[in-house]
Amino acid sequence: MDEYDVLIIGAGPIGMACAIEATNAGLSYVIVEKGALVNSLYNYPVFMTFFSTSQKLEIGGVPFVSIHPKPNRNEAVEYYRRVAEKFSLNIRLFERVEELQKRDDERFTVKTSRQHYNVAKVVISTGFYDVPVMMDIPGENLPKVAHYYKDPHLYAFQDVVVVGANNSAIDAALETYRKGARVTLVIRGGSLGPNLKYWVLPDIENRIKEGAIKVYFNAELTEIEEDAVCIKTEKGMLKIENDFVIAMTGYKPDFEMLRKLGVELDANGNPAYDAESMETNLPGLYLAGVVCGGVDTHKWFIENSRVHAEQIFAHIKGNLN
Repeated sequence: MDEYDVLIIGAGPIGMACAIEATNAGLSYVIVEKGALVNSLYNYPVFMTFFSTSQKLEIGGVPFVSIHPKPNRNEAVEYYRRVAEKFSLNIRLFERVEELQKRDDERFTVKTSRQHYNVAKVVISTGFYDVPVMMDIPGENLPKVAHYYKDPHLYAFQDVVVVGANNSAIDAALETYRKGARVTLVIRGGSLGPNLKYWVLPDIENRIKEGAIKVYFNAELTEIEEDAVCIKTEKGMLKIENDFVIAMTGYKPDFEMLRKLGVELDANGNPAYDAESMETNLPGLYLAGVVCGGVDTHKWFIENSRVHAEQIFAHIKGNLN
């Protein structure tokens, strides 16, 4: 059984920031990640552009140099890989955490898909991108339905329905349209999302205005068939031909995993933690990054949650002294 001072769950930017802080504090650590390095960013659309500037995405004091005003997904993935190399971060990739137990000596035994660890502290920094919000309608499990959008080329010259009103949906609609797809937007509310990237908003508004992209507001999919979809609109039910559905309906943290690891959640699914130390209801177990937002997945980003790493290790060092 390997022993460390700290085990960090999740090798995203904030998990990596925690590892760097652990090193600065003179503590041994290991990062356990069920997927690839910065797995959420890896699964972002290939041509995605961040809201934040590159400086606001930096961790560990390592400059993030981009030739663009806003960096893109590919630049970010490469940047964080180089950070991992610079600090020789101790990361175990493609290893899933399965169980966590508090021992009589106040340490934790953490069981993963590969081994057991004996650690003093645990930091959960798992993000939310791995669990899509489902529409729960017939046909949602068909191969033509995607809850993750990667590359527009797949949809060239196809009839595509994009579900959603926010950045991920609008990016998918515009990019697939420009690859020759016949795009229909289905939006539950009466307008486009209020937080659309400012450089994207006029583009989608003009495409809708000229009829290049069809849109149904106050509408929702009710069923997905092999070659069609059924849409409930303000004017009644509608059935249109369809080859693919891109359901950008949002994502949520893995609440079941949090409960299994001992984190208390309120009725709305928000985790309990101390805002100063980031410690949860279970002493020695901390939260960091966007997972802290619970169902409010737009509360925390890389740029405003980097400080969680400093808060956590200031508290751990204080307890050790």
